[in-house]
Amino acid sequence: MGKSTGLNRYQLLIERIFESRWSKGLKEFYFERADLESTALELGITLPKNLGDVMYALRYRISFPESILATQPKDREWVIEGAGRARYRLRLVKKTRILPRPDLAWIAIPDATPELIRAYALDDEQALLAIVRYNRLIDTFLGLTTYSLQNHLRTTVSGIGQIEIDELYIGLDKYGCHYVIPVQAKGGSDQIGVVQTTQDIRFVEQRFPGMRCRAISAQFMEEGIVALFELILQDDEVRVVEERHYKLVPYSELDPRAVRGYS
Repeated sequence: MGKSTGLNRYQLLIERIFESRWSKGLKEFYFERADLESTALELGITLPKNLGDVMYALRYRISFPESILATQPKDREWVIEGAGRARYRLRLVKKTRILPRPDLAWIAIPDATPELIRAYALDDEQALLAIVRYNRLIDTFLGLTTYSLQNHLRTTVSGIGQIEIDELYIGLDKYGCHYVIPVQAKGGSDQIGVVQTTQDIRFVEQRFPGMRCRAISAQFMEEGIVALFELILQDDEVRVVEERHYKLVPYSELDPRAVRGYS
């Protein structure tokens, strides 16, 4: 396998782990968290104190090295999944790219975000979660009454290992039925992927058996527009059930004709 140049330390790690385990025709293989440490020592790489950041970056922020991408069939791509405590699986899955539709009309929402929150939000993900929460966008999107139960929930899922859910809501419909709503927030260049959606849904299935899961992803677009997606797993792929775009504006900028038009 040819070497890639200009790689960062996380890409160098996964490249070495991949080349030590992969052979032509292999569609999945496992490795341990301890392999990150031994490989880093071998390559002279300094690891972060939080080893989970290595996996998060490779899943959502950075691409695999070209040497790994070159082994992918045209309709498949490699993903890293949790496979138990401190254990991971590299697996070929069908390519999935969920991006906001550029041709979808946005809906104007009166901005209820406190100025103090906007001033001190630390990053895109935190700002996005706060905007969604204060403007009750989950309620608007799903037509439910929802309540934020916990954010940045770190827990474990059988067969997967440790996961983190960006925010977990509980919802109620007009008939009194309850829903569990895991929300993943993506800002900047982070991408919506099959791994986190699968983890969120499996968590709900194990922790809240019998309750309906409504998995949501929120993503920033240009001009501060928030795209919301409801996602499901179908044939081991992430599918979009519904997508809506919301633009938060001062009340004075609402178009009365548009407001009447929504009805």
